[in-house]
Amino acid sequence: MERIQQSYILQDLNKKIVLLVGPRQTGKTWLAKEIGHKFKNTLYLNYDFLPDKQVMLQQSWLPDLDLLILDELHKMPEWKNYLKGMFDTKPEGLRILVTGSARLDVYDQIGDSLAGRYFRHRLLPFSLSELRQVGIKSNPNILITRSGFPEPFLADSDLAAERWRQQYINSMLSSDIFDIDEIDDIKAFRLVFELLRSKVGSQVSYKSIAEDVQISPHTVKKYINILQALYIIFIVTPYSNNIARSILKEPKIYFFDNGLVNSDAGGKLENFVAVSLLKSLYAQNDYHATNYTLHYLRTKEKIEVDFAIVNNDKIERIIEVKNSNSDLHPGLKYFNQKYNLPSIQLVNNLRTERMAGDIKILDLSKYLEGQFM
Repeated sequence: MERIQQSYILQDLNKKIVLLVGPRQTGKTWLAKEIGHKFKNTLYLNYDFLPDKQVMLQQSWLPDLDLLILDELHKMPEWKNYLKGMFDTKPEGLRILVTGSARLDVYDQIGDSLAGRYFRHRLLPFSLSELRQVGIKSNPNILITRSGFPEPFLADSDLAAERWRQQYINSMLSSDIFDIDEIDDIKAFRLVFELLRSKVGSQVSYKSIAEDVQISPHTVKKYINILQALYIIFIVTPYSNNIARSILKEPKIYFFDNGLVNSDAGGKLENFVAVSLLKSLYAQNDYHATNYTLHYLRTKEKIEVDFAIVNNDKIERIIEVKNSNSDLHPGLKYFNQKYNLPSIQLVNNLRTERMAGDIKILDLSKYLEGQFM
């Protein structure tokens, strides 16, 4: 299945190093090899494979390469300086594509060594928008229950998708986390992970989780940072630029794999929308040089709206998600009237789209299909 980002990556390879990052098993290696077929002389090297590792360290590939694909390079000590030196001395016709875990760009702190030498591409699970753009009509319920990760999405049954997920969790908890940091108490880490699965869509208190697991808030924050670095979860913070006095500071946490959400139908739907919106914003930032961020709104009086789309620190629109009830959400009405914010209520399986004053009540699937990516 074609990935929509392929054409963007091909364009950027002619200019700089391309870093292809994102959650594990979203198809980064597959996409890299597909791109490799577009070139006459392509070499794929994986740092985890000893013979490939030796070629990487010695840079002993043939001089007539068109494309060099380096997988799992982040496991090499001083990999950023390695890439800098390679880019600065490479033959003019050599293109470099680097794939791997989120550690390639964790917290965007790649550092000065690669400044001006790379373009980042974030490969996230399939969305309704991406599927539409490659000509595939999909039932959103499959993405909600199985997620948009290629293997469970394309699985021939829900059971096969769940078997994949169990292996995914076990691999993450047994090996991936140790690529990021030391974990002294794997049992406590797993408890934090399981608690987060049940708190999707709610404000998360590090102190409360620490009390439940009997570890320090500092350790909870460390574990959450690791899950972020691995693209297991992402954090949505409250918007507080213009209405700082009325906003709480506790974040919300969502999962890139919708199948990991241990919640009711409303929570699973909200997580699905969060991933879809974030994917579109990431793509706009990566390819159109915008500065979009995803937030939520909540006052001290607990008046809340699920999402705020923010561009250059200014709210562009606010979005509330409903599973079936199309009655206008009071929080959406409050923020729309008080701050004159463009407002949308997304409803799953909506019969008729309409206006409620200045607020649009829209079909959720149709809206998400129309996103950038």
